[in-house]
Amino acid sequence: MNENSLIDVMIEKSRKAQLEFEKFTQEQIDKCVKIIAKVVFDNAEEFARMAVAETRMGNYEDKLKKKLGKSRIIWHSLKNKKSVGILEHDEKTKITLVAKPVGIVGAVTPCTNPVVTPMCNAMFALKGGNSIIIAPHPRAKKCGKYFVDLCNEKLSAVKVPENLIQIIEEPTIELTNELMRKVDVVVATGGMGIVKAAYSSGKPSFGVGVGNVQVIMDRDIDIKDTVSKIIAGRAFDNGIICSAEQTVMVPDEKFDEIVNEFKNNGCHFISGKEEKQRLRDALFINGVPNKDVIGQAVSKIAEIAKIDIPSGTKVIVVETDGIGKEDVFCKEKMCPVIALIRYRDFAEAVRYAQANLDFEGKGHSVSVHSGNKENIEYAALNVKVSRILINQICATSNGGSFFNGLAATTTLGCGSWGNNSISENFDYKHLLNISRIAYFNESLKAPSDEELWGDSL
Repeated sequence: MNENSLIDVMIEKSRKAQLEFEKFTQEQIDKCVKIIAKVVFDNAEEFARMAVAETRMGNYEDKLKKKLGKSRIIWHSLKNKKSVGILEHDEKTKITLVAKPVGIVGAVTPCTNPVVTPMCNAMFALKGGNSIIIAPHPRAKKCGKYFVDLCNEKLSAVKVPENLIQIIEEPTIELTNELMRKVDVVVATGGMGIVKAAYSSGKPSFGVGVGNVQVIMDRDIDIKDTVSKIIAGRAFDNGIICSAEQTVMVPDEKFDEIVNEFKNNGCHFISGKEEKQRLRDALFINGVPNKDVIGQAVSKIAEIAKIDIPSGTKVIVVETDGIGKEDVFCKEKMCPVIALIRYRDFAEAVRYAQANLDFEGKGHSVSVHSGNKENIEYAALNVKVSRILINQICATSNGGSFFNGLAATTTLGCGSWGNNSISENFDYKHLLNISRIAYFNESLKAPSDEELWGDSL
């Protein structure tokens, strides 16, 4: 079988499975969705070990937390949602919403999240009565295949159509591109190259933008509590989460106090000009992220940068020498390194955050630590991002949690700012076609010309 025919065969099998599966009841579909989450939850330790061994990124402890946490959070967010047949009837508008599948979902998944992203995509696809074909990153194909094999084994016990979930076992760029051209809907989670390819596939596509989360520390916050949250987010899974905290805007008069709090919590602060430059050169090569530092432990980063750090250091902290394009430290750093920038007033902090986002990360997210609602809303009104997360660990809460109302997901839309089709967390509802029954509404009347064109607005 040549490569060109492989995708056609997978599509044919997927279409047959989907047409059978769309006849399942809500209860049957939800049972299948739960099974997928439970596969990851029950095998989290094994998946975590496999992910670290195969991708050589991140760390076992945090990957374990992610698999246990995300499987619970995403299933919790889906379990009581209606996605089959008549969803609702609005008595005021006389509109009834009817859910229908989109068909075959093609999911392109990254090596930075080799199990949880396929899990999330599969749960969303099946929730809407769809089938799914996964195109994993070549560096995560073993994790992906093992996940799909386990899911299919468990799903077979509830008489799910064969081939409802498939995966390209030996992925290539050519196969992935062909898949995107032939499915009904594409979900692309990964670098901007693959997202651009998805949008060029000719099929409806959902992609992600570049992450570069800017953090604003307001003056009224509990410094100890806030710094501990920022460190937890920056260090999580060796910094490869797209929602991880990247650069922190710090009140100028509290800068030293905040730096000392970072130091007291196991971070190493770099201030020397030569050390700063060695760190820059280690993290970026001609402005492009050095692939050898992505998802690596802080000790490895220090070794590459030839910087001495204490044993047990959690995060390397550095003050930038400018904002936005003035210093490459203002870009996304996919490792346990965080940058600090001083600000004089809150409006300046917001301007600095947007300057960094204009450099990289437009449309993604800003994290604000504040008890001042006026400042929070000022930030929300003036930064071009899809999410403004308040007083939480951004890395682990931005994709939804038990304690906020964001949709639980692994794919975060960044709006037109990030060249994405949605400016919200990607969810199962994006994999539904909605038919609308429009009843004649006797309670409405057409306005007179005076009512329509008169001076009154």
